[in-house]
Amino acid sequence: MNGGHDLGGMHGLGPINPEAENEEPVFHSDWEKRVFAITLATGMLGKWNIDQSRHARERQHPVEYIRNSYYENWLVGLETLLLESDLVTSEELASLQIDPRHDTAKTVRVPGPQDVPKILKKGGPATMDTDTEPVYGPGVPVSVVNHNPAGHTRAPRYARGHKGVINAYRGFHVFPDKSAHNDHQGAHIYSVRFSAKSLWGDGASDGEDVFIDLWEPHLEPVAL
Repeated sequence: MNGGHDLGGMHGLGPINPEAENEEPVFHSDWEKRVFAITLATGMLGKWNIDQSRHARERQHPVEYIRNSYYENWLVGLETLLLESDLVTSEELASLQIDPRHDTAKTVRVPGPQDVPKILKKGGPATMDTDTEPVYGPGVPVSVVNHNPAGHTRAPRYARGHKGVINAYRGFHVFPDKSAHNDHQGAHIYSVRFSAKSLWGDGASDGEDVFIDLWEPHLEPVAL
């Protein structure tokens, strides 16, 4: 979907003025630590995946998304997931009090402290097995499908409709555009090279390239 989370290449937003990476703290305040911890803890309940989590954040109104700080967007997404998974009710969320009549204990398995290191170490691999062969190979020209989906997509707006060349094949991975809607499908993924000028126009520097990892459904062949 198009929204406040996908602003690359858009005009009128002014320059980026980021903090120097070697000076920026991991967390700017204690509440950010708590949001990070709660997000990880609730993710271990197995009610959603990382793509659903991203999609929950980006479904905000663009004005709200841009106004919020990074971890405020995490919190909004987490609240959305908790409500949609029926782990809390809107009344509980508003009052910050658990209603004893709303029993979710039978629907979730809550990991104990002893389980956390193992879960974090295991992670969630995105690679999948497949019997299909990739359609494209290194050096093959492709174009990014020019579409504006209503749901989640990992194809950035600034690349859609632009031509590039397959740089490398990355394997068969979970396809986020489907996974964000709880549809566990896989697709081949490629590193695609674009000239900076093809994306940004004549204002871009000569000889510079942009590399984007894109899944096979994001791509279409270029007619020669």
